[in-house]
Amino acid sequence: MKIVIAFVLLAALLALYACRSTPPIQRAENVDLNAFMGDWYVLAHIPTFIEDEAFNAVESYQRESPQKIATTFRFNQADFNGEEKVYHPTGFVQDESGAYWKMQFLWPFKSEFIISYVDADYQHTIIARSKRDYVWIMARNPVIEDDKMEALINRVVALGYNRSDIRMVPQKQR
Repeated sequence: MKIVIAFVLLAALLALYACRSTPPIQRAENVDLNAFMGDWYVLAHIPTFIEDEAFNAVESYQRESPQKIATTFRFNQADFNGEEKVYHPTGFVQDESGAYWKMQFLWPFKSEFIISYVDADYQHTIIARSKRDYVWIMARNPVIEDDKMEALINRVVALGYNRSDIRMVPQKQR
């Protein structure tokens, strides 16, 4: 009987552990979408499968309508002289703050895209996801100061990401 009770308690504890919730990703407040538009160099990321060997990665945003963002994502595959890959997903702004989007690479599928942080001058940003499976640290310039990069990585870690999963994206001035 004691074994059955112990088993039931263990099963209940495992079920509670499995149901624990991860805190939501912090969102930037009141993103000025017009200021956010333009080119962003991807300096570090936890990459998707299409960009795991990206060099010179740049994400460009252009507003098509108040809630629709045309996006161009380009990078060189595997090295600076590698094949250039170009993708054209569409962003759909989902909330009043401008920080929560859905990004569509292939119809009808849309992925979560959260502007977790953008500085006051719109020079540095962090794009995150609630699943904490992917993240992008981007800047308006292909190189930033080491202390600024470390501060951005620390912000990503504070969101619940694993530091060791973050890959630096090699950049050269284009």
